[in-house]
Amino acid sequence: MDRDDLLKVRALYDAQMRRDARPDSALARVERVGSVVRQTVPGLLGWNGVLWSELDEGNADAEIAAQIAHFGQHARTGQPAGFEWKLYDYDRPADLADRLRAAGFVPEPPETLLVARTDALAGLPVEPPEGITLRVVADEAGVDLLMEAHARAFGVERPRIREQVLTLLRERPETIEAVVAMAGDTPVSAARMEMVPGSSFAGLWGGGTAPEWRGRGIYRLLVAHRARLAARRGIPYLQVDASADSRPILERLGFQVLGTTVPYVWQV
Repeated sequence: MDRDDLLKVRALYDAQMRRDARPDSALARVERVGSVVRQTVPGLLGWNGVLWSELDEGNADAEIAAQIAHFGQHARTGQPAGFEWKLYDYDRPADLADRLRAAGFVPEPPETLLVARTDALAGLPVEPPEGITLRVVADEAGVDLLMEAHARAFGVERPRIREQVLTLLRERPETIEAVVAMAGDTPVSAARMEMVPGSSFAGLWGGGTAPEWRGRGIYRLLVAHRARLAARRGIPYLQVDASADSRPILERLGFQVLGTTVPYVWQV
């Protein structure tokens, strides 16, 4: 895709996945309040945060304060008080990152927003490397394997993701595809794809591989597997928030940059 094509895709992404975002679970509530679109989830494990904003120099600080006040209510009701402002490098005003830091937000490592057409990835090989089989995640036992693979790959436990995947499998199975790469009985890599009904984008998440199994094509295999699933569903684009480690691999596979996103986190 050339620059004009990418700008059109970015505008479509902003419209469908940010401004008109849908809740990521049955308990979540997405609402537009003023110039901000946010998601609020009760309980300990949901994702709370700002998905999209349309701000300027005149209203940015007031809107930031309003979101802090809203999510701060959770602290007074026994819920988590932290939330994330998902900032993109093309969001306005230009100094929004500085304003967030001044309000007490802490930036996490940046990620690159990448996109690829599913038909452009149709030719990627889908044969597992020697010693690897793929297991589709369809139940709690499969989710436990997925989480074990993530722990091996990233070195951390992620209970929020476990709860999210279980909830989607139980309540909205048509919106998720998850798979684990197994070396015998050991899960060594895992990934998932999340889809919004009617959207042009399928999001690729996870994709981590245990250190001793890296460099053997498992990551590429999981991308190819999900690309074919998306193509069968008629979804034209794949989207990834890529880490610095995964970005070069994805770009070699044909993904292109739409922008950079930084999670700005606020805690009491």
